[in-house]
Amino acid sequence: MAVRLIVGITAAPGRGAELAQLYKARCLEIAKEPGCEQFEVFQSVVNPDRLAILERWIDPAALDVHSKVNATRAPLPAELRVGTTEREDYTDNRTR
Repeated sequence: MAVRLIVGITAAPGRGAELAQLYKARCLEIAKEPGCEQFEVFQSVVNPDRLAILERWIDPAALDVHSKVNATRAPLPAELRVGTTEREDYTDNRTR
């Protein structure tokens, strides 16, 4: 069963566009991983310093492999973020 992740990230004040650009490059790389059906970053139109990453993996095993690979990537600059990342995992039961 597919797994959907919604990851919320808050950029440092006024740094949302910069952080979104760095995530955009990372998203293109991650989207090529086996089992990845979606990995995209979105920037809020209401609060430009608020980002959301939408992920969809074909199954939990693919997400586990991604998590291991992702742990080896260099972190994005800490000064571009505030607070903690909020992650919610869902089973993906598409209706269309």
